[in-house]
Amino acid sequence: MSIITILFLSFFVLMFIGVPVGISLGGAGIISILLGMKVPLIVVAQTMFNGVNSFPLMAIPFFILAGNLMSDGGISKRLVSFVNLFFSRFRGGLAQVAIGSSMIFAAISGSCPATTAAIGGTMVPEMKKNGYADDFTGATVAAAGTVGQVIPPSIPMVTYSVLAGTSVSKLFLTGVGPGILMGLSMMIIAYVYARRNKVPAIKTQVTIKQFFLTLAESIWALLMPFIILGGIYSGIFTPTEAGAVSAIYGLIVGLFVYKDLKPKRIPAIVVDSAISAAVIMIIMGAVQTFSYVLTREKIPQILADSLLALTSNKYILLFIFNIIVIIAGMFMQSSAAIALLTPILLPIMTSVGVDPYHLGIIFIVNMGIGMITPPVGACLFVACNITGRSFERITKATVPYIVVLIVVLMVITYVEPISMFLIR
Repeated sequence: MSIITILFLSFFVLMFIGVPVGISLGGAGIISILLGMKVPLIVVAQTMFNGVNSFPLMAIPFFILAGNLMSDGGISKRLVSFVNLFFSRFRGGLAQVAIGSSMIFAAISGSCPATTAAIGGTMVPEMKKNGYADDFTGATVAAAGTVGQVIPPSIPMVTYSVLAGTSVSKLFLTGVGPGILMGLSMMIIAYVYARRNKVPAIKTQVTIKQFFLTLAESIWALLMPFIILGGIYSGIFTPTEAGAVSAIYGLIVGLFVYKDLKPKRIPAIVVDSAISAAVIMIIMGAVQTFSYVLTREKIPQILADSLLALTSNKYILLFIFNIIVIIAGMFMQSSAAIALLTPILLPIMTSVGVDPYHLGIIFIVNMGIGMITPPVGACLFVACNITGRSFERITKATVPYIVVLIVVLMVITYVEPISMFLIR
């Protein structure tokens, strides 16, 4: 049996029996080394250490902690209040408020499930109270969460950048256009739903005084994206340092400004953040052992030659890439899918002239759609928990959002300036 057969067979067997993805990746690499390669096992420790020995990766635990602190600290509620001033009066307005608030919170959290949880916790009760069906409400907050890892900063973008050897700050720029396009397309779906189901508009008159009072209360939350991204692109701090700054900012605002963050909750938030970060770090270490076997056996080159023998057309290969990645996103979490597929697919796509930054944002958008597609749609499970509806009902209601997001994905894939204009 060839080493490559051993590698992938052991990986899928481990996954099938319920072993976590990170352990499955590392375990498959170790089994391949033991059964088919004449190298000492010390290479496992060396590759895993090299996988996590990266300064940009330090941004991940900081951004996770910042998102959790701000979710508990009342920042999401203030964002919703501010966006509500502009959209709530329109038909389908509350659904658009949920989507718009998610777009702003995405510039803080860097995570799809965190965005769904933070905004959904505030918006679901309001939407139910104003005549929105429970299933559609859950579908809306789940779909809106997909922009969480597209609009910068983004945890999966950091993962991709480390593996692809690209600049984190440049990759962040590619998410702005696609994130806005995704948000606007979902707002159209919400408007069409509201018209078809005769959801009444909320007739509210926003006075100038009310506007400025809401702005004053929301300003600390609204400043957060400008501090993070402004600091990065002005050269004041790196993306990793931006993660630390955002965590400190979230702690101060939650404790002393909004006072919604209770000191007794901080240890639990830190532990939860550490666990989430540890899962990603295990994957990043394990995938290096997996990649070591792939590289030693020249698997990326073999796959590249096989695919390029079929076609060297850049646009056809991009279509095939999307199919592979969106299927992976349906079964794996973002960091795991990116860690597994980047070393294999990146050389193939760059060999036909695809920019690694453009490929990165296509990857991230695919992973975002994966967050609302069964069987492992993390945002769907969060929405089910918030709304109390079944997974099947929420999934069915999400179908219109999935369709429009796939259309947006195709546009992003083939109209390169949407993602690349800020870099160029």
